[in-house]
Amino acid sequence: MFEGGLAELHTHLGGSVASDILWSLAHEQGIALPVKDFWEFDALVTVSDPRGVKGLDELDQIYHWTELIQSSPLAVERSVHGAIGGAYRSQGITTLELRFNPMKRNRGGERDLDHIILAAIRGLDLASLEYPHVRAGLILMMDRTFDRRLNEIIVEKAIRWAGRGVVGVDIAGPRPGGARYDYTQIAPMIETARDAGLGVTIHVGEEGGDMGREEMGEVVEHLRPERIGHGILAAGDPELMHALRELGTVLEICPTSNLLTKALPNEDAVRDTLRRFVEHDVAFTIATDGPEMMRTHLRDEFELLLRIGALDEDELRQANVRGHAAAFHHATAVPV
Repeated sequence: MFEGGLAELHTHLGGSVASDILWSLAHEQGIALPVKDFWEFDALVTVSDPRGVKGLDELDQIYHWTELIQSSPLAVERSVHGAIGGAYRSQGITTLELRFNPMKRNRGGERDLDHIILAAIRGLDLASLEYPHVRAGLILMMDRTFDRRLNEIIVEKAIRWAGRGVVGVDIAGPRPGGARYDYTQIAPMIETARDAGLGVTIHVGEEGGDMGREEMGEVVEHLRPERIGHGILAAGDPELMHALRELGTVLEICPTSNLLTKALPNEDAVRDTLRRFVEHDVAFTIATDGPEMMRTHLRDEFELLLRIGALDEDELRQANVRGHAAAFHHATAVPV
């Protein structure tokens, strides 16, 4: 059904590493964990309750542990290498982009940022040697809770390492104080990244109702990203869908993640959202958000969408082809 392998463009490094690898990394580094049993740890670093989490804040608490465990060059290298190899062996993923915030892995400045990023690149390089059919890239993430200078530094680092496997920038994280986030403040950083040849994807339109749609409209107008992480709230706004179609922006849809975080209340909402995007010619691709943390895999996502009638096989095939085409890392493909 999927010639040339699968494409996954939206997966967080903190959610892409198997629990047994994280467990070993935590012990190798002597990290004090709140649990002593592996299965309790597995529940700590994944969305273990099939009912999901109460929202993104609870999900951030899970990420706290995976990011802490990945806060060393050794752990980042092993994590990137393991995520790429696991994606290919398990799912046949041949186009993969991993995103992470290096400042959430340097222990508040204790670790050098360049060492963290270079470790990720080493993991990428090793995986490229072992799995030459996989085109993989790294996306460095800014954060909505960071001040301007911290986010500028992340973009500067992304540009510095752009020739070594860093292919794009992103921003995510909680809204400070729960208030509407002003995305225009990062517009200069986005332009700097784009001028340097980096791809731009923005987390927006995942939750927040009208406020989330306003943020998404602002992103589309002022940042004009090639891709948007989630963006599901646009399904309720014909004008926003028109703008996305005109710009050719590709949405990175993560169905199981949206169900587990309650961003979409049920499978009917998943189906309705995707059918609206199909009807309005809004481009999208399918992803997991973090297969290990969400306890899903890309083929599980496809099976879910087929089962609930959200997409048919041809539409899934098109979404996967679009994923390969919308990837930021064409220039870093490893020759086979």
